[in-house]
Amino acid sequence: MKSQPNDRIKVHPGFWAGLHQLGISTDDVARTAQLSLETINKPVVNQAHYFAIWQAYSDLIGDTAEGIIKLATGYEISKYPPPVLAMYHARDYRDALNRMVRYKQMCPPESLQINEAGEEWFIELEWLHKDQQGPPLLVGVTLAFLLELGRRGTGQPLNANLVEFSHPMGNVDMLEAYFGCRVETGKAYNRLTLERKDLSLPFLSYNEELIEILTPVLDRSMDERQGSRSVTDLVKWIMKRSLTGKRLDIQTVAKELRMSDRTLQRRLTEENTNFKQLLTEARHEQARAYLADPSLDIKEVAFLVGYEDQNSFYRAFRNWEGDTPSNWRVRQ
Repeated sequence: MKSQPNDRIKVHPGFWAGLHQLGISTDDVARTAQLSLETINKPVVNQAHYFAIWQAYSDLIGDTAEGIIKLATGYEISKYPPPVLAMYHARDYRDALNRMVRYKQMCPPESLQINEAGEEWFIELEWLHKDQQGPPLLVGVTLAFLLELGRRGTGQPLNANLVEFSHPMGNVDMLEAYFGCRVETGKAYNRLTLERKDLSLPFLSYNEELIEILTPVLDRSMDERQGSRSVTDLVKWIMKRSLTGKRLDIQTVAKELRMSDRTLQRRLTEENTNFKQLLTEARHEQARAYLADPSLDIKEVAFLVGYEDQNSFYRAFRNWEGDTPSNWRVRQ
């Protein structure tokens, strides 16, 4: 029986090097996490141990915000693992973020989704299993690193437009000073909002030759990892991050999975589902998540889940929930 993807999580040596720079040893982490040194030193751990390691770092550092900023800014470029090097040496900020979203599939248990709306880009962190969410500090470091990547790559002091977290994150003033924008907690999701214009900024660290070497190697590794996930899971994951303001077709998703649309149809049939059913499920799940955020109006939610007009979204939502989006939101 194959291990589930979230049961095998790599802990890169650079992570430990970063902690050592902050004066935190593996002994400290092992003791605080109540794990053996043998477990701590393994290159691959299960999800429970992975979360325990991060929670131990959070407990040792004290304030969550301080821990986020110290690890995000203190990580040396030379210690970056290959997927992150591929982002750091990308052509521009947009290319780097797209690579981040793609290669994050190799580093569960969280995934990233990109949505565009007007002049803003939204990058949202989601857990592969909603009922198994990691420590807040892990969320904060992930979103902080997305901005840190842009700052280091472009050489410019970029700021976010807004940062939203679902849990308390310690010293919010400290986080606002780092991100350069308002930071809100207690939201329905974890999301970083960026200026769309910043995404076209070229990376001073662009290295075409290195990218040509790393990309095929990383793509092969990702394809091997995806082989342990069902096609249904992969299709829904692609759908959720590609819904915004456009219609998705099976050809687009099949192309991203590097298979023909006929092969994709066959694989989905083997898993007792189909493209239309999965698209409906993805829209329904995303709609519920977005409606849980009172700062988004119904028109924005309709756009974010792929409906070109609000009336179509209202009809679809009534079929799903037996009520209007507005009434459903009030009940929640």
